[in-house]
Amino acid sequence: MDSVAADRLGEDLDAFVADVFASLTRSGWQERAGDYLRGLMLDGRRKSIQPMAARLAGPHEQALNHFVTNSPWAAAAVRERLAVRMDEAVGPAAWALDDTGWLKCGTASVGVARQYTGTAGKVTNCQIGVSLNLVTDSASCPVDWRLFVPESWDPATPGTGERRRRAAMPAEAKHQEKWRLGLEMIDEAIGWGIRPPLIVADAGYGDAAQFRQSLEDRDLAYVVGVNNAHTAFTAEARRTAPPYKGAGRRPPLIYREAAPSLKTHVLEIGRQAATPVAWRSGSRRRGGRTRTMRGHFVFLRLRPASLTHRRAADFGDLPLRWLIAEWPPGEPEPTRYWLSNLPENTPKRRLVHLAKLRWRIEHDYREIKTGLGLDHYEGRTWQGWHHHTTLVSAAHAFLTLQRLDPKTPAPE
Repeated sequence: MDSVAADRLGEDLDAFVADVFASLTRSGWQERAGDYLRGLMLDGRRKSIQPMAARLAGPHEQALNHFVTNSPWAAAAVRERLAVRMDEAVGPAAWALDDTGWLKCGTASVGVARQYTGTAGKVTNCQIGVSLNLVTDSASCPVDWRLFVPESWDPATPGTGERRRRAAMPAEAKHQEKWRLGLEMIDEAIGWGIRPPLIVADAGYGDAAQFRQSLEDRDLAYVVGVNNAHTAFTAEARRTAPPYKGAGRRPPLIYREAAPSLKTHVLEIGRQAATPVAWRSGSRRRGGRTRTMRGHFVFLRLRPASLTHRRAADFGDLPLRWLIAEWPPGEPEPTRYWLSNLPENTPKRRLVHLAKLRWRIEHDYREIKTGLGLDHYEGRTWQGWHHHTTLVSAAHAFLTLQRLDPKTPAPE
């Protein structure tokens, strides 16, 4: 966005800041928030504080840095208002969990470690942030964030005390799996008074049976990616017991056969069971026409058989769940798998549409990194990281609202 477009949207931005940052009551804080959002949205290759301050030609670099790094405003209060407002505006079809990496050169930035990130597609030196996103096919927005704390930054790991002190990490910031951070954000957002219509996530979250069971315990619907090695029984599988010998306790009813893998189930039914499904219109045009997204999928009703699920069922009958497997023509076996607890009468097109809805998150990450400088922040502290991600989310939300408003010309 150039300075002319920024000026044209000035009144709208001021009103947005006054609403979303209403919890920032100290003198000058809302003004700094507005300055920072303008800096993020203005054209420019780098969105770190020094070049943004130079482009703004208003607030001093030191003032912006102090606002983001040192000012004790609560990021959670801003995120709460942002989530409530965007829930009303977007009307999400699902909440999506995902994570992305901030590539780093040094070792001092909070949470930085050698770890895998899909951003680079390999193990590299980076920070990893987990986000909760409100999602539809046409609009989405990250509304909550958690910084993943590697084991090398956990307070229980010897030698971490000094680096945690320099990064101003709170005592409660400990190593947790990303799916636990996701559940934490889901619970937080529900506490803000909004309710997820559905949870979607990739296999980084869906592979954890505890994550899926935790969603069920919260009475939340989900469609999540999984690895094909997970096991499940068929819908017809029944628990049995050996004949009673007339003495002692009767033997319990249990599943006495080993549960096959998801891959085995799909391969046994074969490619001929794959159904062609068109789930949405594409975002790109070819020859003046919008391409329809299509694929071939196998749908099965199975009983996921992890120990977590067996314990949750008190070792009774395991519940039936949807298995969705994408099997492209020409491939020797399916390429992707999802599990869902949606009802048995859910249309197949809806199952695929929701399984594929996570594409919006990749779009968001690309947009907020390339256009809004999500990974450009050069501060090293816990608070600074959370302030910056919150401000980037707010800038993204403002632009999304402008795009959804038919009366507003699209920002240039």
